[in-house]
Amino acid sequence: MKILLLSDGNSAHTKRWAISLKQRGNDLALFSIARPADTWTEELQIPLFSPLTYKPGIFSSSLLLKSSFLRLVPSLKKAIRRFQPDVIHAHYASSYGLLGALTGFHPLVISVWGSDILIFPKKNIPAAGIMRFNFRKADAICSTSRIMVPAIRKYTRKEVELVPFGVDTGLFRPFRVERPFEPETFVMGTVKALEPEYGIDQLIRVFNLVKQRNPDRRIKLLLVGGGRLERDLRELVTTLGITQDVWFTGKIPHGEIPRYMNMLDLFVALSHTESFGVSVLEAASCEKPAVVSDVGGLPEVVENRKTGLVVRENDIEQAAGAVEELMNNPEMAETLGRNGRIQVEANYNWDLNVIRMTEIYQRLTEIRGNKYDSL
Repeated sequence: MKILLLSDGNSAHTKRWAISLKQRGNDLALFSIARPADTWTEELQIPLFSPLTYKPGIFSSSLLLKSSFLRLVPSLKKAIRRFQPDVIHAHYASSYGLLGALTGFHPLVISVWGSDILIFPKKNIPAAGIMRFNFRKADAICSTSRIMVPAIRKYTRKEVELVPFGVDTGLFRPFRVERPFEPETFVMGTVKALEPEYGIDQLIRVFNLVKQRNPDRRIKLLLVGGGRLERDLRELVTTLGITQDVWFTGKIPHGEIPRYMNMLDLFVALSHTESFGVSVLEAASCEKPAVVSDVGGLPEVVENRKTGLVVRENDIEQAAGAVEELMNNPEMAETLGRNGRIQVEANYNWDLNVIRMTEIYQRLTEIRGNKYDSL
C-alpha cells in the first residue's frame, strides 16, 4: 500500500510511524512543512516533500499562520500527483489535518494528538470552524487517547477510532544499567521536555520536600530532556540548595531513553496538561511504577494503586507522600512495576497499534471510489 504521511518530520512519533509502516512492506512518502533536522528519511529511502522556505516551529496554532497553509496546498497536490498514494494520513488535526482537508483527496485519515483538539478549537469561532471542516473531509478520525474522544465529538458526529501511541516493548524493557549514583540510592525522575505544561518545577519541589523529610536516605532526581525552562529550573535547583542531587541530561536521542528509564526506581509525571502520557507507558514497559497527576490522559494509562499512584494536580504534599510510600515499600513498587508491564503488553503494544492502523487503511481503500477527482 502507498501511504503519504502529512506530519512533522522532526517528530519522534512521525519517525516511529514511518519506520513501522515501511517495515511492514508499505511504500511510504512524507510531506513535512519543515525539513527534518537529520537525514532519517534518506536513510530509510522515504521520499520527502518539504517546502524548503519554512523552518521548524514557524507554524503555530494561530489563525493567521493557519491561513498561510493555503500557500502550501499546491505543493501538496503536486506531491500527491507524483507519489499517487492509496491513502493520506495527516497527523495533528489543526495543521496537517487542514492541509489534507484542503486537497480534497480521499481517503484521508486525520490523527488527533492533543493540543490540536484540546486547545486550538477553543480559541475562537473560526478555529472551531476549521476543526469541523477538517473532520468533515476526513474518512477516518483517530485519537491517541480516550480523554480526547469527547472533545472530538464536539466538532463531528463521525466515529472516532482509538489508536494510541503504543510502546515498543522490545526496546522498552527492564534491564540492568550502570548508574552514576552511589549504591543504595533511590532515584526518582521523569522523561519530559522541560516545558511549562509538564510541571517540572513542582517535581523539583516535591523532590526537595522528600529530601528534607528523609535526611538519612540517599535520594537523587534524574531529569531527562531539554526545553525552554532548563535555565529557570537549574536556578530553582540552586536556590533550593540541591544542585548535587539533581541531574539534568539535556535532550537525548530516543534510542537512549530506555537506558535512562532503567536508571530510575520511580517515574514521576506531575503534568498540568497531558493528552495521553506515552512516556509513562514507556516507563511502565520497563517495569517502573509511576506517580502521576490526575489530569488529561494520565489516569487513563496509570491505574491507581495497581500500576502506580495518582495524585491531585498541584498538590505537592500529596505527591511527596506518594513518592515516600513507594520509596519505603519496595515490594509494593515492584508489584506496581510488574503490573505496568503487563498492562502495556495487553493494551499498548506498538506492533498491535500499527496493525490496527493498517487495518483502517485497508478498509478505507476498499470502500472509496476515484481519489483524484479534485486534483
